[in-house]
Amino acid sequence: MLSPLLPLPFYLSCLAAAVLGFRAWQGRVEGWGIPMGVVVATASAWYIGDPLYNEYAEYVQIQGPESLTAAWWEVLLFFIALGVLVPVMNKKINCDLEPRSQIFQMMRNLTIDTEQFQNQVSLIAKLLIGPWILLMVLALIRTNFDIVGIFFPYLGAKANPWARGRLGGGIDAIFALATYVQIMLTALFGVAFALSKRKSTMTLAGIIYFLSAPFFIFDRTRNAMLAILLPGFMAFITLRMRGGIILRLAVVVVSFLMIDSWFKFVLEHRSKGESIAGAYKADQATEGQDVSVSKKESKHLGFNIFEELGYINYFIANGTYKVNWGERYFAELVNPVPRVLWPGKPLIGIDYAIARGMAYGNQDAASGGVACSVSTGMIGQGVVNFGRILGPIAAALLMAIWVAVLAVRISWDTTSAIFCSMRSGWC
Repeated sequence: MLSPLLPLPFYLSCLAAAVLGFRAWQGRVEGWGIPMGVVVATASAWYIGDPLYNEYAEYVQIQGPESLTAAWWEVLLFFIALGVLVPVMNKKINCDLEPRSQIFQMMRNLTIDTEQFQNQVSLIAKLLIGPWILLMVLALIRTNFDIVGIFFPYLGAKANPWARGRLGGGIDAIFALATYVQIMLTALFGVAFALSKRKSTMTLAGIIYFLSAPFFIFDRTRNAMLAILLPGFMAFITLRMRGGIILRLAVVVVSFLMIDSWFKFVLEHRSKGESIAGAYKADQATEGQDVSVSKKESKHLGFNIFEELGYINYFIANGTYKVNWGERYFAELVNPVPRVLWPGKPLIGIDYAIARGMAYGNQDAASGGVACSVSTGMIGQGVVNFGRILGPIAAALLMAIWVAVLAVRISWDTTSAIFCSMRSGWC
């Protein structure tokens, strides 16, 4: 039931999201339809879903209705700007190609059955073996050959071969890169396992995937879990699985409930500072026993992005936070530059973490002077960069560009689109 505290722009935002979602559904067979739908669904879950899932009355009590109402107008402005900018940026980046999505065509024709497709899957899987072995050897060396911690954390404790401070130094940039490479390799082996129909390739990809995935499943970071689970799962649902839409939706729902249950388990134990692998072992040991202490249902921490947008408006209004006029976006842009090459590289989000009250605990140089960083969300990031009016528009512009780029990648005529973009930049 909707809270009576929700103001008019909340309902206008719901209407705008519904209109954009319907427009994306209409364009689902075109290259931009699916990416736009994903952006709208993500923004809706983060912002519209937040007050429905969490205690909105508490937000009002802490931040005041003015800050939250301003935040709702920003959400509405983002949706409106996104609807205007997606066709503009799609036309600019993709020229007049009117790209068509290959996803539905592949789902209908099951092109993964062709010899050419299976050759590509096998080749990719074989090419990934070398980088994976090299990365795992380095991980084992850095953990004194903790095989259980790297490959079987559910049997002991998870290792952390790429540990570093929040602010990198020395060769920390390499360790940060290694983390993302490990995620990428694991996800790609999951895709190869899902799409391969050759026993040798499926066995190879399956063994490596099920050796690699527990490293992330028994970690504390949910986005990494999703990053290694979703690509293979979506490849299986859309391209490999046979059956109608009802069966596919049933599998999606069951899988969602399983992931949701695991996420709640992770949240419950990481909030206590416990190791997820250790908590899992203890939970397995007590399975079937009469446990007198009942566990209360956990909510997903991090599903409060609208709350952060309200805080941003609250801090800007009372003067404890200043709009940085593009500095945050610039810091994100140059973030790949190793700090050892640029010691004065701008920090990302430390100013907001301080305003948010996170300047406590371990405040050494390696931690950036804060106990933790706080995500501002896609709309909030626009607001901290360019204020309450230009900020949501800037965020929508970035998302519109991203939709157009993805539209090229999943279009029918990808080669022509890339050639056109390379030839003239803006068509």
